[in-house]
Amino acid sequence: MSDADVALPPLPEGGLISRMGISIMTVTPDSAVGSMPVEGNTQPYGLLHGGASAVLAETLGSLAAAAHAGPDGIAVGVDLNITHVRGMREGTVIGTATAIHRGRTIASYAVTITDESDATVAVARLTCAIRPRRAT
Repeated sequence: MSDADVALPPLPEGGLISRMGISIMTVTPDSAVGSMPVEGNTQPYGLLHGGASAVLAETLGSLAAAAHAGPDGIAVGVDLNITHVRGMREGTVIGTATAIHRGRTIASYAVTITDESDATVAVARLTCAIRPRRAT
């Protein structure tokens, strides 16, 4: 599959991506970039919730892996780890997923989440299983 931007499959309305306010900027089999507001995604202390960062990381890595899988395949997350290095109380975070490995059955992505000044907020690694799409 080419590394050019790919057409996204229809994302479910009212699903987690839209509820978190995630905007997808680009998706290729090699990378994906998106953003998410801090507002509405905070924990009780007013900081960006670590789970929200994990949702952004898994979303971006999974979309890139799905692009790698192509129209006849699906990508299913099997492992996610994330380290939070800086708290945020406002603004927007930007996530960038970059392929580490794109194989026939496994794809792994490094995901960096930064603030608007490019300071690192969190780093993650996502591994997806690549499986054939079942006929419906």
